[in-house]
Amino acid sequence: MKMIDLTSYENALKTLNEIIIRYDKESYDNAIRDAVIQRFEYTYSLAIKIMMRYLQQQITDFPDTPTFNEIIRKANQVGLLLNNLEKWTDYRHKRNLTSHTYEESIANTVISVVKDFQKDAEFLLTELKKRV
Repeated sequence: MKMIDLTSYENALKTLNEIIIRYDKESYDNAIRDAVIQRFEYTYSLAIKIMMRYLQQQITDFPDTPTFNEIIRKANQVGLLLNNLEKWTDYRHKRNLTSHTYEESIANTVISVVKDFQKDAEFLLTELKKRV
């Protein structure tokens, strides 16, 4: 069985963590806010991909092209996730709004979930490192 390379996900999460620290100090700066949103966007996408890869390797009857709900439910069942489908669906919804972050209210809506996502993303990385 091929080992899953967590490097891209780990690096994405590191950059997200770094920009959140800056945003905490400079939340008035829209450029930093926009960087937080962009890093949330690609870290979220990698989280879903890495979950899917792991599940496809570990579960013989896991679909080749699973739905979002199948990925999250199964990842939750095997203990990869801190939160459930409802929370991850909210992240997905916010991720889908990221192309509209030029609107202040939408940017603020997206930024409102980033710290929760950060905790979930860190948990996922920790669990994956234990297993691969």
